[in-house]
Amino acid sequence: MLFFPVSPATNRFPRHTLLVRVTHWLTVVSFIALLVTGVEILISHPRFYWGEVGNSLTPPLFKIPIPSSRSTVPTGYNYVLPDQNGWSRYLHFEAAWALILTGAVYFISGLRTRHFRRNLFPAPQDRTWAAFRRVIAHHLRLTPASNADDRSYNVLQRSTYLMVVFILFPFVIWTGLAMSPSFNAAFPWSSTVLGGRQSARTLHFLVSVSLVLFLLVHVLMIALTGFVSRTREMITGAAGRSRERT
Repeated sequence: MLFFPVSPATNRFPRHTLLVRVTHWLTVVSFIALLVTGVEILISHPRFYWGEVGNSLTPPLFKIPIPSSRSTVPTGYNYVLPDQNGWSRYLHFEAAWALILTGAVYFISGLRTRHFRRNLFPAPQDRTWAAFRRVIAHHLRLTPASNADDRSYNVLQRSTYLMVVFILFPFVIWTGLAMSPSFNAAFPWSSTVLGGRQSARTLHFLVSVSLVLFLLVHVLMIALTGFVSRTREMITGAAGRSRERT
């Protein structure tokens, strides 16, 4: 997010730009829709394979120990869950495109305004193991951020956000598109380099789990540093009253 100097007249300063706030909440809505519909899709066939082909007669690479919504899928349970696969697939694709377009706007804006370089890439003095270890120890103690760290990201946060923005999100989009029959027909290499369409599905699931874990830790960190104030900042853009810094 973008940080600016404190206004001496009001002792308030804008913390997040309008574009960052809008893309943030669009991403939240899209991600929740993807998560809910993704779970519904998963329930229809909670088995994962590696390669191009996978079905109920194929030995799975691993499986999720839950009942399926289809009686033809062997899960070890003697009942099936309600089948919501139809609407969930439709909404999943719609939410995915909303996320892609929102991410593209955020990514282009971040490059144009140098947001990534100024606010996400670690400073040279933070690119050391000692600095990284110090930050990890701080988070393991679950102590609130100091006043000096309150308005900026530390090296662990910066590294995590960079990984999410430049690795996890692009990869979850890639693996999702690689499962699409129409996209796969136009660009067969998209699934071939991943090992096949079933491999793409397995990787898509694993990356999605990583993003959910990031979300949980992200919300935990917000709660530890002030959930109400941090949420208000992301809605209004203003950071509220802050103590003077030298």
